[in-house]
Amino acid sequence: MNIQEIFAKGGPAMWPLLILSILSMTVVVERIWFWITTLTKEKQIVNRVIDSARRGQWGKAHQIAKQSSNQPMGRFLYAPLRLQSPDPELFRLALEAAADEELAFMRRGDKVFEAVIAMAPLLGLLGTVLGLINSLGSIRLGDIGTSSASDVTLGIAEALISTATGLIVAILSLAFYRLFQGLMFGQAKIFRKAGNELELLYRQNWPYAKSQLQIPETEEEEEQEVETDEPIFKHLFVDRDNNHNASVEPEKIIKPGEPSEVLDEEEDKK
Repeated sequence: MNIQEIFAKGGPAMWPLLILSILSMTVVVERIWFWITTLTKEKQIVNRVIDSARRGQWGKAHQIAKQSSNQPMGRFLYAPLRLQSPDPELFRLALEAAADEELAFMRRGDKVFEAVIAMAPLLGLLGTVLGLINSLGSIRLGDIGTSSASDVTLGIAEALISTATGLIVAILSLAFYRLFQGLMFGQAKIFRKAGNELELLYRQNWPYAKSQLQIPETEEEEEQEVETDEPIFKHLFVDRDNNHNASVEPEKIIKPGEPSEVLDEEEDKK
């Protein structure tokens, strides 16, 4: 029998089992690609950042971690180095928070595996039970030992296909699930070791490292500040001059001996 015939004889339970197997294999492919890209680059990232910190080049360590922020290890090491002059306690808290976040990201897909592992055998068993109901429901007392009885046994054998399929899907999903769990636990140990070493180096040279991590603003931010500040002060001076000119009117000086008519006109105007 080919796969198509097996699928047809497995009964209606084969369709949900097919969906579960597709979900499981999708997660497997995505996780394999993730772990390949992660494990091939993390050692280089850790060595470069730790070596720079050991030599006291905390600014260089910051740049290396920032450039590697597309990798979990790079984001983990960049979390404390991106802070503005952190104290040792804040440095440690940043490492712990980043480790929790990255390890949670590494568990992505575990819920799918857990659902497939739990549901696939039950769906296979359900398909077998439905197949047995169909097969045994057609047996009559007088048919025992005849050709119809052999057909019933063949139907029972075919009904067990769904159970076997469900077990295969669950076993394969469980194998990959445990593999990825082991990789995640190993990654947690690497995070702990790298984080402890980086924190120890920072505590040993805290005042110097703190000054090294005073990250200056970018040129764009400085230009934006200049562009926003200059017009504000300019308008303030212009408005102050305009208000001063508008509120103060020069008084007309009346010379001694000027005609009284001029004085009367001035009073009427007032």
